[in-house]
Amino acid sequence: MKVFVSSDMEGTAGVVAWEQCRAPDPEYQYYRGLLQEEVNAAIEGAEAAGATGFLVNDSHSTMANLRPDALAGRARYLSGRHKPLYMMQGLDASFDAVFFVSYHGSMSSEGATLSHTYNPAAISEVRLNGVVAGESGINALVALGHGVPVALITGDATTLAEAQPFCPGIQGAVVKSSVSRFAADSLHPLEAREVIRQAARTAIERLEEAEPPRIALPATLTVRFRNADLAEMATWIEGVVRNDRLAVRMTDDDPVRLYRRFVTVVMLTRGIAE
Repeated sequence: MKVFVSSDMEGTAGVVAWEQCRAPDPEYQYYRGLLQEEVNAAIEGAEAAGATGFLVNDSHSTMANLRPDALAGRARYLSGRHKPLYMMQGLDASFDAVFFVSYHGSMSSEGATLSHTYNPAAISEVRLNGVVAGESGINALVALGHGVPVALITGDATTLAEAQPFCPGIQGAVVKSSVSRFAADSLHPLEAREVIRQAARTAIERLEEAEPPRIALPATLTVRFRNADLAEMATWIEGVVRNDRLAVRMTDDDPVRLYRRFVTVVMLTRGIAE
């Protein structure tokens, strides 16, 4: 039984500031250790339920945050930037489950700690088939394309709530309660890991009941930007059309192709936004 783990960082218990999850800030070294332990807790929980193979795709910032020799389960480690499938690189139909570890709420959510949707400097909201989608919902397109259920998500309550419309039945490990975009009431790290460990174990134990993401095809992503220049730039990509002054939309019956088009929009608009 193989598990694909996509790990972000903002959803880690105790993380409430950008400085805590970005090098070279001195705080980053401590908080990357907390992330590592949460990833390991998810792997350990899955192992306890019978999973035997793991691939961890490091999906945060420069995508080189974990220490390969410290990964549980002798997991393979996919790291580094400029991946064609970005946060979902490495997933294929040979996997039995997808885990989203240390995920966060969308940019348009209310009060989710460190909320954003791929690029906070450019994107103000994304909707998938008309429903507000965080990174979990967008990334679920790739899981759908390969027919693999998204079985676990960890982070705050908003993160779980945003995943549920696209991944019904997903197990959630809520490790902190967001107070605002830059404050949260977090579980003690040891307790957070136990919550994740148990949720991961339950996710694998119930895998026979799980199903791939429930996203109607052809699917439409509507992306709203922070200014009109970004929306105009996005239309340079084939298949992306203007929805209104600040938004564009893209539709495809292939969920993986749709996701790749979205990632291309993110990378293109990132250049001007930064």
